[in-house]
Amino acid sequence: MITPITSNKLVDASFYGSALALSGRLLMATIFIISGVGKVTNPGATAAFIAAAGLPLPQVALLIAIVIEIAGGIALVLGYRTRLVAGALAIFCLVTAVSFHRNFIDQNQFIHFFKNLTMAGGFLQILAYGPGFLSVDAKLAQTRGAT
Repeated sequence: MITPITSNKLVDASFYGSALALSGRLLMATIFIISGVGKVTNPGATAAFIAAAGLPLPQVALLIAIVIEIAGGIALVLGYRTRLVAGALAIFCLVTAVSFHRNFIDQNQFIHFFKNLTMAGGFLQILAYGPGFLSVDAKLAQTRGAT
């Protein structure tokens, strides 16, 4: 990529990359935070949905889903332990795709299945390339390097 040589952050390719990485993390995290909060506000419906899918221990699965979605979403926004969180969320997306969205005759389930696969792919990109400079992880790495 050709960029003008300058110290101005507005034309610095690494700044754009970090800003895009932050934007991507925010967009990926949004659905998980909203979904997790929805589960907190209406746990009965979610537990019933989990039970209807034939999964064991729906209350435990509900609690696990809430923690993964809310804590994972917030950690992703902050860029904290980003690669670990992205890996966990990728696995979560794959497991929920197979567990809840496998009825391909239902077009809605078909779309949700592939949405989950797509999100898992996005998380694998974050896992591979990291959170970018605008993250807690980058700040911690800088601090460790400075000591």
